Amino acid sequence: MAQTVICIAESINIMGKRAGQAMKERNPVPIQKMAKEETALGADYLDLNIGPAKKDGPELASWIIKIVEEIVDTPISLDTTNPEAIIAGVNASKNPSKILINSVSIQPERLEKLGPFAAEKGCEVVALLWGLEGLPRDANERAALAVDLIMRLNEYGIPNEKIWVDPIITPITLGAEQIKESLLFLSMLEDIAPGAKSIVGLSNVSNGVSSRLRPYLNRVLLMMLMKYNIYSAILDIYDKELVEIAKGQHPNWVALVHRIMDGDDPDPKSLTPKELEIYKTVKVLTGQTIFSESWLDL
Repeated sequence: MAQTVICIAESINIMGKRAGQAMKERNPVPIQKMAKEETALGADYLDLNIGPAKKDGPELASWIIKIVEEIVDTPISLDTTNPEAIIAGVNASKNPSKILINSVSIQPERLEKLGPFAAEKGCEVVALLWGLEGLPRDANERAALAVDLIMRLNEYGIPNEKIWVDPIITPITLGAEQIKESLLFLSMLEDIAPGAKSIVGLSNVSNGVSSRLRPYLNRVLLMMLMKYNIYSAILDIYDKELVEIAKGQHPNWVALVHRIMDGDDPDPKSLTPKELEIYKTVKVLTGQTIFSESWLDL
């Protein structure tokens, strides 16, 4: 049975052209159209990202949940840094326990509001590994933070099975070191939190890279994450090849990536053009080749 990854569509985002304008104007039409498109393209969840939503968060969250639920039955991940907006959005849902809360972190102002609320509503939660000091430095710091955060969520009555742990993927433009640490952390997750799920914001890896090159990085990173049984990824559902990989349709590519990660280096001359593109991208994402936008031409 080929490995598959739960696809959470990322495009209904306040930073996006189509969705951002529609959110500002409270125009349901573009958002409902995207919700239908994304569902048809294979989204298992729709991530509705309303950003910090400091001013009108609760009202915006309630509005967007209602208009999306009117049109599709696809489960929703509600994504905002405003805890009040999350509470209002979940309360506005036809089926509150089906909402994935994205996200809860160790920061007391979030944890103390959202932990008990998620437990009461029966929601699943994304446990974001953003510490009091910011991004953990390495896999061990991520593990310590994950244990701490998951224990607190358990105390509120949220079982591991309802917790989706996000180790935070950083852009390749900042180097490969943190990507390696996130992968190493994922290899430890089952031991430190049996039953917990894993989730990543996949496109973070290619932030700041020219748009024509971003898909290569996103696709190969997904295949690398599959080595550690990644459960879900917030990703570009409009990238057909990426979705095919997530749905288990390219096991040979995935096997090639895992072989290279294990140090079994194929002779580049023996590879097809597609395999060579994958090979070069693995080398960049593992830090064996320094990242530059011409990595595919080298």
